[in-house]
Amino acid sequence: MPRPHRGPVPPRLRAVLAGAVGCLLGAGTLTGCGSGDDQGGGATSAPATPQTPATNSFSGMPPSALASAAASAIGSARASASAAASSASARASQFEASVEAQAARAGAAAEKELKNVQGRGNALNEVGMTGLPRAQTGGLLAALVTITNKTDKKASYAVQVDFEDASGKVVETRFVGAENLAPGKQEQPIAFSRQPAEAKLTPRLAKAQRY
Repeated sequence: MPRPHRGPVPPRLRAVLAGAVGCLLGAGTLTGCGSGDDQGGGATSAPATPQTPATNSFSGMPPSALASAAASAIGSARASASAAASSASARASQFEASVEAQAARAGAAAEKELKNVQGRGNALNEVGMTGLPRAQTGGLLAALVTITNKTDKKASYAVQVDFEDASGKVVETRFVGAENLAPGKQEQPIAFSRQPAEAKLTPRLAKAQRY
């Protein structure tokens, strides 16, 4: 049986033993150790093996499902916006038609009321008129008529607007009005000329009758 070595440990053996002890101490954290080379290099660790994560710990939907859900939500939002726009357009058309019908009715009532009025009427001091820029009326000649009830009772008003050429000749006549206007209240109907845009006409307040 060989006797234990009692002499000093050779340097190379000391390096090997040190590497082995390091591997044992680091076994819980290192996956492997290597011995030094002939030049006395230290121990090196082997690269960690990639681990596939456990998918059962994930939450939510995979990317493809998320994209599909997002596309569905966008499509739904666009459809809702389109429906809302269509609804708003329909309401605007209905409102415009209602306003035009009301203006036509008021104009017809004003024309009827003024048919037998002698002179210029009894309400010239309650009616004013201002021309509107053609840029705001689609190129049409138009006059904004301001009717103010200056009495202490409800009243209706009939107004005649004549459009005259440069010689003072009446080329066109329009009628506007306000019905059941409360005391102190004001309405502003618009008298539109249907003549071509190039016609050089001037609107003139011809008659205003309170009834």
